[in-house]
Amino acid sequence: MARTAVVAGTATAVSGRVARRQQAKYQTEADAEAYEQTPQAAYEPPPAPVAPVAAAPTSVEQLTQLAALREQGVLTDAEFEVEKAKIIGG
Repeated sequence: MARTAVVAGTATAVSGRVARRQQAKYQTEADAEAYEQTPQAAYEPPPAPVAPVAAAPTSVEQLTQLAALREQGVLTDAEFEVEKAKIIGG
C-alpha cells in the first residue's frame, strides 16, 4: 500500500510539472503571436518636436539697428550707407 501511495504521488507531481511546462510553452507562443499581429506603429517613438524657426528681421528692423549702431559710433556714416544700400537693394 505504501508503494502505491508513493507511485501515485510521484505520478501526480510529474503530471503537474508537465502541465505547467505545456502551459508556459503555449503562453509564450500566444504572446509571440500577439506581438506579431500588433501594428508596429504602436511601438515607434513619436517624432521629435521641431524647433521654431526665428523669423528673419525685416528691412525696417535692420535699418533701425544700423542707425542705432551709427548713433553709438560703432559704424561710420560711410559704413552705414553701404549697409543701408545692401538692405534696400537686397
